[in-house]
Amino acid sequence: MVLLRCGFLCGLLLCLGFCWFVYDALQPVQPPPPHTDGIVALTGGQGRIEASLRLLSQNQGDKLLISGVAPQTGSKALLPPMPAELKNRITLGYQARSTIENAAETAAWVADNHIYTLTVVTAGYHMRRAMLELGRTLPGVTLYPYPVKPPALTRPLTRVTLRVLLTEYSKWLGALAGFVHNPSHS
Repeated sequence: MVLLRCGFLCGLLLCLGFCWFVYDALQPVQPPPPHTDGIVALTGGQGRIEASLRLLSQNQGDKLLISGVAPQTGSKALLPPMPAELKNRITLGYQARSTIENAAETAAWVADNHIYTLTVVTAGYHMRRAMLELGRTLPGVTLYPYPVKPPALTRPLTRVTLRVLLTEYSKWLGALAGFVHNPSHS
């Protein structure tokens, strides 16, 4: 009987945690954070690169790293036409294929560019895990989240979007527990 109650309580806590996670992930985009030394966009979803470019063009950050760019993708295919002054402030990172690798790629870029404050641009459902992994690799850097809401999450939730949210919730719980996840990129 005690085992059954413990199982029920654990299940209830996981369900409540998931409800909170979904609520948090669906919050509207906040105003931009304060000006930072750098901005990092973690690729893997719609709106992330566009939001980071907008922040850079508004001088919300001095430099931009786009982390996790596919090896076959060049800057002409990824970036819209822009002034050379702006383009010179952008670094394309081709090494990362997972959130943990995003953190390692970002840490190397941060060290090379003397970054002490960093705006993190990724999907709202990915932000908690991204901040956790970046915080582990960048203990001396102040991180500011700038979540982006993907178009699929602006409509009512579907089975597909709920599956994405549940998968990301599971990955976040695994990251909290210190597990290394499957290197699928998100």
